Amino acid sequence: MDERVREHAAVLVDWSARVEEGDTVVCSVGPDAHELAVAVAEKLGKRGANLVATYRSGEITRAYLRAHDGDFDENPAHELALVENADVYLSLGGGRNASATADVPGDRRRSYDSARTEIRESRLETRWVSTVHPTRSLAQQANMAYEEYQAFAYDAILRDWESLAEEMARLKALLDDGDEVRLVSDGTDITMRIDGRTAVNSAASVAYDSHNLPSGEVFTAPYATDGEVTFDVPMTIHGEAVRNVRLEFDAGEVVEFDAEQGAGVIEDVLETDAGARRLGELGIGMNRGIDRYTDNILFDEKMGDTVHLALGRAYDSCLPDGETGTESAVHVDLITDVSEDSRLEIDGRVVQRNGVFRFEDGFSG
Repeated sequence: MDERVREHAAVLVDWSARVEEGDTVVCSVGPDAHELAVAVAEKLGKRGANLVATYRSGEITRAYLRAHDGDFDENPAHELALVENADVYLSLGGGRNASATADVPGDRRRSYDSARTEIRESRLETRWVSTVHPTRSLAQQANMAYEEYQAFAYDAILRDWESLAEEMARLKALLDDGDEVRLVSDGTDITMRIDGRTAVNSAASVAYDSHNLPSGEVFTAPYATDGEVTFDVPMTIHGEAVRNVRLEFDAGEVVEFDAEQGAGVIEDVLETDAGARRLGELGIGMNRGIDRYTDNILFDEKMGDTVHLALGRAYDSCLPDGETGTESAVHVDLITDVSEDSRLEIDGRVVQRNGVFRFEDGFSG
């Protein structure tokens, strides 16, 4: 086994999920994530945790959803019980085909997602972490040789996370003290309220309310969004290619949308429920170990020189106790490149220009 796989497992179990002796761990394993699953299982065995491994495949999901009549049972008890009794939920991505579910009807997908709201909420109550094992299909999706993609992925995953957390704390402090964010770039001029919210220093550990590995972003839960934004980073959503999405907001809600490619996917997302037309997240990428787009949201949204906004559910970690943010059955991220002709303002003060933060070398006010 490549030693980097064991290092990945160690970061996941020790730093990210903070697994303790006696923890019950559900490990959801993608088809080609076998090696990482073996390394994780070994770590969990040595830790004295209780392991339940499940198998997750886009092809299985496709077969089930296409064959089903769409009248799904609400929160099946067996599935709900699994996550309700888990302390930790680890998602090990690594599929064979990123577009495996591309031909699943949108209404079928929406019905399935809506029928599992309680299951999803219960999973979010665990110390959950999502990661991916670098696979040949992901390398192909990123247009890289397999060995090249492995090096890229591990550069992003095997970071000095404590040092990056200290750096990202600077941006968290600015957001926590701010009332309004404005983002301006080509095709984008949008404002969002953030007062009363708490930004998350997403340093790839549940100790920071961070649940992705790799991570490397600071995010918060905006509201009262106005203006328009263009998302120019290519993505795959629900198995379909999406390019150059434009959203227009008024009083916090999407009132117009368009896309050069994949407009139907965006329409499906927006029609999921009322919350899907509102923002649940403003995220600012700070992981300089990610230096190119790979058509994988887990990496691309963390890349320095990017800002992403998510339609749908807001994370409770950004909200005051007792307050509810955007509620939705979906949380769909869209990314814009801010490396050129852009600025990010907090209360009228520029904190990032052309991808460079105020506290970094090379910043031009």
